[in-house]
Amino acid sequence: MQDVFIIGAKGIGNYGGYETFLKKLIETDKNNTKIKYHIACKYNGQGAMDETKLLGAKTIDDHHFTYYNADCFKINISEKLGPAQAIYYDIAAFKECIRQIKEQNISHPIVYVLACRIGPFISKYVKQLHELGGQLFVNPDGHEWMRAKWSKPVRKYWKLSEAGMVKHADLLVCDSVNIEKYIQTTYAKYQPKTTYIAYGADVTASNLTADSEKVRIWYAEKGLKENDYFLVVGRFVPENNYATMIAEFMKSKVKKDLVLITNVEHNKFYEELKKETGFDKDPRIKFVGTVYDGDLLKYIRENAFGYLHGHSVGGTNPSLLEALSSTKLNLLYDVGFNREVGQDAVLYWTKDNGSLKKLLDSTESMDIDNIRKLGINAKERIENAYSWEYITEKYDDVFISEG
Repeated sequence: MQDVFIIGAKGIGNYGGYETFLKKLIETDKNNTKIKYHIACKYNGQGAMDETKLLGAKTIDDHHFTYYNADCFKINISEKLGPAQAIYYDIAAFKECIRQIKEQNISHPIVYVLACRIGPFISKYVKQLHELGGQLFVNPDGHEWMRAKWSKPVRKYWKLSEAGMVKHADLLVCDSVNIEKYIQTTYAKYQPKTTYIAYGADVTASNLTADSEKVRIWYAEKGLKENDYFLVVGRFVPENNYATMIAEFMKSKVKKDLVLITNVEHNKFYEELKKETGFDKDPRIKFVGTVYDGDLLKYIRENAFGYLHGHSVGGTNPSLLEALSSTKLNLLYDVGFNREVGQDAVLYWTKDNGSLKKLLDSTESMDIDNIRKLGINAKERIENAYSWEYITEKYDDVFISEG
């Protein structure tokens, strides 16, 4: 039996990339008798406590619950720590992993850390882990230090932290070929051992139909019609190129709407963008808030005329995989991370003035058969390389062969 401790996500009942990854990994691997998962869950008076109800998981005690073949343990973190709580959480979770390994006398454990937040502190804990016969696996995520939301000192910390995690990891699991190349090139002096396993996607269709009540209510509330809108789904941050997508859409002659599913509440960037582009004067552009109902979001994707993806930072992006598995026509920002996923099943645009406008205008006269073929190719791309079954199989191989 291989014991795998995973830390760095908020839990398995929360909304987010790592959280979805954990949930799908455990659910897909639920009948695997060769691996025992131990999952850290962030807890600050809510969250992990509610996960048991949300997931239908079995409560063991105040600090533990089980979900299929995973033992989930809660790490109590004070919200008073502010932005530092993510760092404190990873350290506290690592300490708890060491404690459990010792208490349960676990041999050859793997501690898999998602993201590179604790690089300056990691050497002490890796030493303890190695003394217990364990190994440190790290998922380096995307380029956190490039994100515009961070101040220069914070970006400097993320870069330093990334170097520390790469230096001390026994294996780096990269979810993008481009991230793996970056790690190997940038940190060649550490001779990092890496492997590539992508993020996964759900390839099943929505259970909802055009007649479903929640579908009709949502479309009526937002003033939308099926197949009459372009869709954007993602975090509302500058590096996702919202400024370019909105400005270029406003210049286009497209008669369809641009629907943006994202959270803009109390968002300074939203106000800056409104002032810069005047998008509030274009009736086609509609910010519709968030959609946490997975089945409804899938239906909305399936019935979009096209999907716009502007992410410029990170590895394999979950919202891109979901788009390719659901939407026929996908228009992607042309950067290595996106191109390795989309390949020839999508169309690409750049930040050059007029690039996206021209592409959008051309879609109005696109042949229906061509759009249908792109959709088939996109779905096949996801089924062949990004299904959760395929991704879980890859993880099983790594955990068992490297453990």
